[in-house]
Formats: sequence, structure tokens, C-alpha cells
Amino acid sequence: MSTLGKSIRLNRILASQKRRVLTVAVDHMINYPVGFPKGLLHMNATLAKIVEGEPDALTMNKGVAMRYWAPYAGQVPLIIQSMALRPDEPDFADTATVEEVIGLGADAIAIAMFVYCDLEMNYLRHLAEVVRIAEPFGLPVIPHIYPLASGDEHNTVLHDAENVFYAARVGLEMGADLIKVPYTGDVASFQDIINTLPVPVVAAGGPRCATLNDAVVMAQDIGRAGAAGATMGRNVWEFDDIPLAIMQLKQAINVF
Repeated sequence: MSTLGKSIRLNRILASQKRRVLTVAVDHMINYPVGFPKGLLHMNATLAKIVEGEPDALTMNKGVAMRYWAPYAGQVPLIIQSMALRPDEPDFADTATVEEVIGLGADAIAIAMFVYCDLEMNYLRHLAEVVRIAEPFGLPVIPHIYPLASGDEHNTVLHDAENVFYAARVGLEMGADLIKVPYTGDVASFQDIINTLPVPVVAAGGPRCATLNDAVVMAQDIGRAGAAGATMGRNVWEFDDIPLAIMQLKQAINVF
């Protein structure tokens, strides 16, 4: 029964893997305590515009789902983020349980985590435990895994092929069903990583691109690499026309 349930939920997110997907994340707010992203200040309006753009799935924290998602229930696959963390913090918060995520009707549980940090073993232990608990319920587990170095956001999260490969392999080794990692910035190296893994891989959208066209080019490259898709946040809701951004990014990632 759990295998069937997981297949149903994953197929809703991945459209049965017949095409690449563009998912949108709005789970940033509590992870960025300085310079709140303006696109997430008024969630009611932002969610309406995102849904209008018809993304393939939407990732959010449980409180936003509880207070804002009812009008859109069932229209877009829902992924609940279960972690709060920051690169410069010595701890993380487990914010939603498997049971809560199932109770909200979500299609998957997301786990944000870092590797190459002092807490790596704690993150691995937590991911393994969530996989263990979620399995009998047929709930897919989607880790968002970021390899770390020192510095601000633009050089804290590593994008080189070796470190991104390690992050993706961690997701596989812990039993994840879908793995989100940073894009390496290079089609060939990202394709090499994807080709070593038997589970779908999606690329993180990363910091906001200077223009929507830059984001579209990145989405095209991610699609060319053969990824299952991309998850965009700031490269969707920080642009003025959110539905247009989603439409163009979806088209771009499905070109190849």
C-alpha cells in the first residue's frame, strides 16, 4: 500500500516523468531573517499569482499552508518544508512532522539540510529518520541538500561538480525519493551527476538572476542536462509578473 501511495504522490509532482517540471518554493522567509524578500510579504496575493502561472508543485511551510492554501487545495501538488536552517547557525529546527504533513494533504515532505558542516551527521540522522517514518505512509521525501563553504550566500553554497555530486549522493544513500541540489552552472557536469543516480534530481534556482531572461537561460541548461526539473523561488516571485515568469521558465526547461 505504501508503494502505491508513494507512486501516486510522486506522479502528481513529476507528471509521471513524461516531462520536466518547474516547481516553485515560498519557504524562504524564516531562513532569511535580514532583508525580508518582498515577494513573500503578502502571501495571499503572491500565492494567487503563482497558482495563476500553473507551476508543477509548490513548496511552503506548514503555517502558510494552514492559513492560505485552502482556496487552491488540489489545484497544485503541495510539498511541505519541514526544516528551518541558516548557513551561519549552529543548529536547525524541525518544524513539521510526517504526520502533520500527511494531515495537511501534502504530496511530499521536504527537508532542507547542509553537508560539509559541523552538523552534517545530525542532518544525515534526521533525514534517515524521516525516510524511515514516511515510508509506511507512502509519503515521498525530498531533501534539499546544500554543500557549504565559508562566506556570504553567494559563496557559502558550493556549486562545483564534486561537491554537488556528494550532496546528491547523500540523498540517494539516505533513501530519498527526489533530490534537490544546487545547479553546477555547467550542463555537462550536471548531466554527469544526474546520470549516476537512479532517482530524479531537480536543480535549486539559487540567488535571483539579474533578469528573467537570465533565469530562462539557466532553466534551459538544467533541462538540457536531463534533470527532472528545477525549483525556483526568488527567480519567480521577485519578478513583477509572476505568472509570466512561471510560464517562460516552464517552457524553457521543457525545450530539451
